[in-house]
Amino acid sequence: MRIGLVGYGTGGRHFHAPYIAAARGVELAGVVARAPETVARVRADLPGIAIHSSLSDMIAAGGIDAVTITTPPQTRRDLVLEAIGAGLHVVADKPFAPTAAVARELDEAAKSAGIVLAVYHNRRLDADFLTLCSVVRSGKLGRLWRVHSRMEFDDPATLEAGPSGGLLRDLGSHLVDQMLHLLGPVRSVCAYWDMVETKDGPTDAGFVLNLQHDGGVHSHLSASKLNRLTVREFRAYGSNGSFVSAGTDVQTQAIFAGKRPVGNLDAWGYEDEALWGTLRTRDREEQVPSEQGCYHHFYEQFAQAASAGLKPPVTAAEAAETLALLDAARISALEGRTIEV
Repeated sequence: MRIGLVGYGTGGRHFHAPYIAAARGVELAGVVARAPETVARVRADLPGIAIHSSLSDMIAAGGIDAVTITTPPQTRRDLVLEAIGAGLHVVADKPFAPTAAVARELDEAAKSAGIVLAVYHNRRLDADFLTLCSVVRSGKLGRLWRVHSRMEFDDPATLEAGPSGGLLRDLGSHLVDQMLHLLGPVRSVCAYWDMVETKDGPTDAGFVLNLQHDGGVHSHLSASKLNRLTVREFRAYGSNGSFVSAGTDVQTQAIFAGKRPVGNLDAWGYEDEALWGTLRTRDREEQVPSEQGCYHHFYEQFAQAASAGLKPPVTAAEAAETLALLDAARISALEGRTIEV
């Protein structure tokens, strides 16, 4: 699959291009970049790659089968529709629509055109989350009661302000998608958030979500970017014990350190043994080896889905469900009440 990358900011440069390069059966065929400094970064990072000034220009040049849309959130709907109209399969960054209703509109447009539309909820492929999934599905915790997920970054510069920004839609998209993937549908949400004033208006800079899942398990999600903390933690409690992990964002740290997965896939994405999670049950206490963090698998699965007409790694319908919960969480936080979904 020849794929074009629309946007080369932090997302395109660090969270897409390296994993497209590492994925089997996928080739990066061009990049859309306009600002001179962005064009210069593309030329330095990807010598010889075709650079286009717009998606329209990339489409007109031909030679691509799919595109990844990783431009600012407010631009994604129109670009997704343009790509679908051109007959291209699409990976859209999260959140790929401003509301769940718009997400469903894009899902229907893709289905009507016979296009595979996938949403880049790459954190389903985090090492710590995959390890948590392995522990939960092993049954060693007994009947699962609750899961806590905490993601704190000391990263104020990346807080997205304005009506399409805020941390709930940013990190909240990841945390909610993970819990839906692990624990299934949600029947109610109660949300709290921390608001700050920015030049673009009030913005949520931190949040806590309490989700009640249909299966009876409840999950508790929290995140921040302004509180001078860097913490990634999972806690799972069940009738037979607990699992606790406090690892790192291992793939992202490697990327920002200048490392790349291509050519090093066997060793890529594993948490250091000193940071392995601990499973405690009535029978024993044990360290649980890290699963492999593998964002490149997203693109391999996407290419296979597009070529065979199969379900992509994260469907637009699944992403719409996440957005519906974020919409409900916003109402909950604003009105101070639990929302039935």
